[in-house]
Amino acid sequence: LFDGRLMTQEFEKPGFDTLAVRAGQLRSDFQEHSETLFLTSSFVYKSAAEAARKFANEEPGYLYSRFTNPTVTMFQDRLAALEGAEACVATSTGMAAIASTVMGLLKSGDHMISSRSVFGTVVPLFDQICKKFGVETTWVSASNVDEWRNAVRPNTRLLFCETPSNPLAEICDIEALGEIAHKAGAVMAVDNCLLTPALQRPLEQGADLVIHSATKYLDGQGRVLAGAVCGSKKLIEPIYGFVRTAGPAISPFNAWICLKGMETLRIRMDAQSASALKLAHWLTGRAAVAAVHYAGLPGHRQHALAQRQATAQGAVLSFEVKGGRDAAWRVVDAVKMISITANLGDTKTTITHPATTTHARISQAERDAAGVSNGLLRVAVGLENIEDICADLARGLDGA
Repeated sequence: LFDGRLMTQEFEKPGFDTLAVRAGQLRSDFQEHSETLFLTSSFVYKSAAEAARKFANEEPGYLYSRFTNPTVTMFQDRLAALEGAEACVATSTGMAAIASTVMGLLKSGDHMISSRSVFGTVVPLFDQICKKFGVETTWVSASNVDEWRNAVRPNTRLLFCETPSNPLAEICDIEALGEIAHKAGAVMAVDNCLLTPALQRPLEQGADLVIHSATKYLDGQGRVLAGAVCGSKKLIEPIYGFVRTAGPAISPFNAWICLKGMETLRIRMDAQSASALKLAHWLTGRAAVAAVHYAGLPGHRQHALAQRQATAQGAVLSFEVKGGRDAAWRVVDAVKMISITANLGDTKTTITHPATTTHARISQAERDAAGVSNGLLRVAVGLENIEDICADLARGLDGA
């Protein structure tokens, strides 16, 4: 394990940025400086006996890249170090990470509780696919702790939330929900995609699992799809077992991209969060804007909780345009620099209309319950000059 001496002897507790650059690196006999990309489907053995021992888990080694690959190991170990977790399992996408968590931990007859304010695709995953396998979901308000507490049943096994939520920046009280889960004998899982461990560390606040769409800020440049789940070895083991057997595994190349992306994670998150806060303040002064949803604003109703749980509020914000869908679409169509795309987490600023993109697969009633109105726009702030971002949005807002 590369840098074992650095981590255990020279530094009692390495800083976040040191871990982001150094943690988890493995070196081959060639002693390469940069992390190696192992593009291979399988690995060879010196003998039949060695192969048998490794497949029987009698000695360590790499077997098949669906479930053992050195590049993937480096990504998993680095992310676990950043989240303060014992273990991590990587997946092909963020949705694969969520699905693998449910399929790895729950069984038919189990019940889970989820906030309504989650990524749109989570709704059909829980309500349709998981329900088909006998797992029922109760949907509650992200911010109303009493709703979570009252939703608990004897068979509740998982509490799932996204905080801050996408796209409305609702904040879940991680400590309170963790206490509810543990009292019920359930697992508390937090989607930490929007803030990443650079800004928020849910495991230190009472969560049991942290889930990532590494497609977003862990990569940071919109290049690949990836996901991950971090937590204790005991909880990660059955999730890893599902990934190994069912196959929603990350590719070595995608793991390598995210591994390198994490080296600049804090720098990007700090810069993009600062720009997002400036944009949020700028938007509150626009006549065409009815409301701005960003927990970094002092006027946000959960601002104090957000400040307590995270060092900054990330790069994603949303705002309501007066005039509904037509006015919102005019703003989108007017931009010249900002990318019109439903993805986020990029160095390039993006804009989307959630009701007709990220949340289009759910019903109007479900969108209403989640607060996704027809006038809502979501912006994920990139690394461009903030004045240029504001000027680009002003093209549509001034005429909206």
